Amino acid sequence: MSAPQATRTTALHAGAWWLWALGLATAASRTTDPLLLGLLVGVAGYVVAARRTEAPWARSYGAFVKLGLVVIAVRLAFAFFLGSPIPGTHTLVTLPEVPLPDWAKGVRIGGRVTAEGMVFALYDGLKLATLLICVGAANALANPARLLKSLPGALYEAGVAVVVAMTFAPNLVADVQRLRAARRLRGRPDRGVKALLQVGLPVLEGALERSVALAAAMDARGYGRSAQVPPAVRHLTSVLTLGGLLGICAGTYGLLADSGGGYGVPLLLAGLAAALAGLWLGGRRSVRSRYRPDRWGVRAWLVAGSGIAVAALMIWANDYAPAALHPPAVPLTAPVLPLWPAVSVLVGLLPAFVAPLPSGADRAGRADRGERADRADRAAARGRAPAVDPRMKEPTQ
Repeated sequence: MSAPQATRTTALHAGAWWLWALGLATAASRTTDPLLLGLLVGVAGYVVAARRTEAPWARSYGAFVKLGLVVIAVRLAFAFFLGSPIPGTHTLVTLPEVPLPDWAKGVRIGGRVTAEGMVFALYDGLKLATLLICVGAANALANPARLLKSLPGALYEAGVAVVVAMTFAPNLVADVQRLRAARRLRGRPDRGVKALLQVGLPVLEGALERSVALAAAMDARGYGRSAQVPPAVRHLTSVLTLGGLLGICAGTYGLLADSGGGYGVPLLLAGLAAALAGLWLGGRRSVRSRYRPDRWGVRAWLVAGSGIAVAALMIWANDYAPAALHPPAVPLTAPVLPLWPAVSVLVGLLPAFVAPLPSGADRAGRADRGERADRADRAAARGRAPAVDPRMKEPTQ
């Protein structure tokens, strides 16, 4: 099945991208094997590179990758200076230990740093970094506005707040990249503390302008209006929604924990049913209309199903190959890539072949921007400032 060009009618449902990414994140939470985690990062990165557009939110994936690297560095620094609960026999270095009072037993600063403790910290940090990168993939591929349009009426107000929060960081990253490119075109330095301070004011100004425009648009569309419903319906809605969310949390914990799969699935299904009933009743309070709702087609099922399949297969792999998914730090052993779990992760590549292709304008704009950036770098290397592109304007300070 060949993938069509992405248009308003053929664009993939935003919820499918999030289900796919959450499936990869669930798979990452079930293993500490660095090779499998690296394979998950590679799958997410390949799909993002093949199917992301040139929208502002699509440029935030690199920021999430950098954030994941920072998480790994912080986790290693904590293990190096504050110690690790993992015992080890291979001492790397012995730091001066700071004496602590009796009430701080179990906590130390400095002391012996072992290779086993650092390896355990590396596995733990890589696991959290992979979770962040999977969330970043969903943020780069899913249109937040289309995702908001697909939410139930009961979650509309909360969904607006979440969408605004999700789009703040991508827009901020896009503004910084645009201003740095403009400085390079003018022959000015775009790195260092001084350049960061000069870029910061236009970025904050743009964020303030977007906030004012968003508030005006929300007010013009009557944001916050609600219909009158009987008190009994409101109370039943609250009970179903709260009980359903508690059931979903308990069921998810049972699925993700090492033990508890027996009660996890029934609790999760019961919680989903109660939460959906509560959301359906709560939607009666919403008076908003929905124009051109997004369709959940065959491609959306394939994309979402691939992520769910990766999660299910990885959870199953914990039953037949738990040692392969959790390489021990004590004793030190080289991690091995298990065959069938690795094949399960590769199922997540399906969206790169079935999801709609980015439009031709997006690909042309990406190539054009890359060519302009290369010209600017070559001109800077020759020691002269190139002509200013009128499409790359730097806001006045």
